[in-house]
Amino acid sequence: MNRRMPLAGAIGMLLAAQGQRPGRPEVPESLKAPADEEVILAAHATGMQIYVCQAGADQKFGWVFKAPEADLTDATGKKIVHHFAGPTWKHVDGSEVSGKVIAKQDAPKPEAIPWLLLAAASRSGEGILSRVTSIQRIHTEGGLPPNANTCDASANGKESRSAYSADYYFYAPEH
Repeated sequence: MNRRMPLAGAIGMLLAAQGQRPGRPEVPESLKAPADEEVILAAHATGMQIYVCQAGADQKFGWVFKAPEADLTDATGKKIVHHFAGPTWKHVDGSEVSGKVIAKQDAPKPEAIPWLLLAAASRSGEGILSRVTSIQRIHTEGGLPPNANTCDASANGKESRSAYSADYYFYAPEH
């Protein structure tokens, strides 16, 4: 990936704040939204990825992803979406979308959570997110679970919160 991608994302978010549609971000082929969809919202997230230490089916302990907890802002820094377990995004207009991961790719930065393409699993409300059919999480920073050696029987049930940031692009069918 090139160094201009975060700048392109910021420009896209600025256009969105001015009422213009942001363009599609540059992403690997496997993470591209369907060609008949357009970006209807782009926002920057800062928050936490929450993990829980627990034993797996093999009785080995490990950090398991529990939920995200983040706020998404527009290009002016105004909070417009809350992101939480589901994964679900709730817009300030009351609309909501939950997604399911359909593609994943390692982030270009080694200390960052993967980039994702999600499909809308459910939607509610009358606002902007009620039209969303695809979601991308890209330009990730941080958010990885703690070292595996910090999760054992003595830490069973313990939660850990890892700070992260990412850009989210929300798509809907073209008109």
